[in-house]
Amino acid sequence: MAATLAAIAAVATTTLTAGPAAATPPGIPSKATAQSNLNALTVASEGSLSGYSRDLFPHWITISGSCNTRETVLKRDGSGVVVDSSCAATSGSWYSPYDGATWHSPADVDIDHIVPLAEAWRSGASSWTTARRQSFANDLSGPQLIAVTDNVNQAKGDQDPSSWKPSRTAYHCTYAKMWIRTKYTWGLRLQSAEKSALQGMLNTCAS
Repeated sequence: MAATLAAIAAVATTTLTAGPAAATPPGIPSKATAQSNLNALTVASEGSLSGYSRDLFPHWITISGSCNTRETVLKRDGSGVVVDSSCAATSGSWYSPYDGATWHSPADVDIDHIVPLAEAWRSGASSWTTARRQSFANDLSGPQLIAVTDNVNQAKGDQDPSSWKPSRTAYHCTYAKMWIRTKYTWGLRLQSAEKSALQGMLNTCAS
């Protein structure tokens, strides 16, 4: 009986192994498109954080079966990811493009909101419905979610690019493209200093 259960568990684990990792989140625009998007964004003073709560951006929600948004991104961004019957990652490897580190425990990895929830609140999301904020916080269709080193994500907090950038300068181009695209897609405002920082990062892009 024990041998049979072990065999069943082994089959379940094998069938739940994720495929090859995607190189990057989806929807990252070209330099030209990102520049056009940046030019179209509304520049305004930063709004108030009054009334903000992460609970107003419900996450992580169920995406498919027992898999929620975090688990979906872990499988997408990792290599050789194995999950259990509840879709929780049990092993794999994750490369964090922010700092160049590779991790083999999902506990060392956070799912970063490229545009932080508090930043979104200050940039226009305070007037959204909870349903729209939920869609934003769980957006898998654009470059808004990415698996990165947990303490790097925590150090970023709710800062915009005028005060925080990935330590790997080689990633500044991609990071700017993702930030710009997310703000453009969701109709969020940006500050003057934020726009200047994004423009500087975008200028490092070859294409």
